[in-house]
Amino acid sequence: MAADSGAITNEDSGEEEAPQFETTCSYVEATLEEFLTWNCDRSSISGPFRDYDHSKFWAYADYKYLVSLFEDKTDIFQDVIWSDFGFPGRNGQESTLWIGSMGAHTPCHLDTYGCNLVFQVQGRKRWHLFPPEDTPFLYPTRIPYEESSVFSKINVVNPDLKRFPQFWKARRHMVTLSPGQVLFVPRHWWHYVESIDPVTVSINSWIELEEDHQARVEEAITRMLVCALKTAENPHDTRAWLNPTEVEETSHEVNCRYLNGAVSAFFDHYGTSKVVETQALSTNGEYVIKEELNVHNHMEVEQTSSHSLTLGTVKQEAASPFGPDLVPVIPGSQEPPSEGGGMFESEGEDFVDKNGKRFGKLHYTKRQRMMSESENAVVEQIASNSTVAPSQTFISTDDLLDCLVNPQVTRIVAQLLIQGRSLQL
Repeated sequence: MAADSGAITNEDSGEEEAPQFETTCSYVEATLEEFLTWNCDRSSISGPFRDYDHSKFWAYADYKYLVSLFEDKTDIFQDVIWSDFGFPGRNGQESTLWIGSMGAHTPCHLDTYGCNLVFQVQGRKRWHLFPPEDTPFLYPTRIPYEESSVFSKINVVNPDLKRFPQFWKARRHMVTLSPGQVLFVPRHWWHYVESIDPVTVSINSWIELEEDHQARVEEAITRMLVCALKTAENPHDTRAWLNPTEVEETSHEVNCRYLNGAVSAFFDHYGTSKVVETQALSTNGEYVIKEELNVHNHMEVEQTSSHSLTLGTVKQEAASPFGPDLVPVIPGSQEPPSEGGGMFESEGEDFVDKNGKRFGKLHYTKRQRMMSESENAVVEQIASNSTVAPSQTFISTDDLLDCLVNPQVTRIVAQLLIQGRSLQL
């Protein structure tokens, strides 16, 4: 493998209350051979890892596109076959490579675009998954900013429930992915992934969805607001808030073009007849957002996200578009572990809400769920983050951004923006 950069961070960070964001990592450029040599705990080696004691640090080369790694060996793309899961012709050209040592992880986050197929090549990874409906309980933030990634403020392995009291309501799924297994992650499912073997290798591909056209408008709005406020706050140092993987231009002029391009692409795809209709119905402070969009023919994620492929309520035929090799993970089951692992791991009360209702028996859709509970959760998030007396409260730029670019807010803004633009066409 050609030389490439990867993140290096202290492995003790998993015990801290804050997630390990990439802005706090060190970066080195190394070959695969140099990484494997260091990972064998040869502490006396020279080279890019010489300053990092293997017993104290983990390393992760993540998000590396195979196209850039193997540009001179395009035949290797054909070895990555996604056709078994309902995507003929899709291969390594649309895939990324992830290589890590034990303890390597990324903070809990959701991807705003598409759904995700992950193939485990070597070693095991433990996936912590949370459904989209639990977003308010994951305390979303866009700082550090990275397009298409909404991060959680919480270390889900060791949560601070005093600071984030709503997290106890989040419904956790845990899956150990072993070599040879493929995991399907539905749209907008939160995930925290940790390497639990000395060397882990996985390949993934993000699958485009119909809903991505509006998601790109939402992301453009987020990008414009974050960049405008954060560069105004500190125009000389973007490293503190811009994720290292986000290296594109952040000027307001460029971001305006980015937003206009996203809106234009939306209308090019749908035309004015497919405009999102936003209806805000106010009843005792409760709001329902009505969306009228064609859904992706593979899966109606936004309409019935609680009926996704990871839930036991899915009918067998629902999995057929993704091929016969994906099996639904049924909540509450305790399958005997196989030699390859991959059993579903429950966490007791994580599957029970405050009313005693078990997650595996949920039958309502996302659209049937009123937003009042979510709104209350957002308010409690802000209140719980304050550690000083009310008269001494300091509202930071990040506090404001957490509200302005909350996924629920940007969705409404995007719908209103599209609706207003359609009246001018």
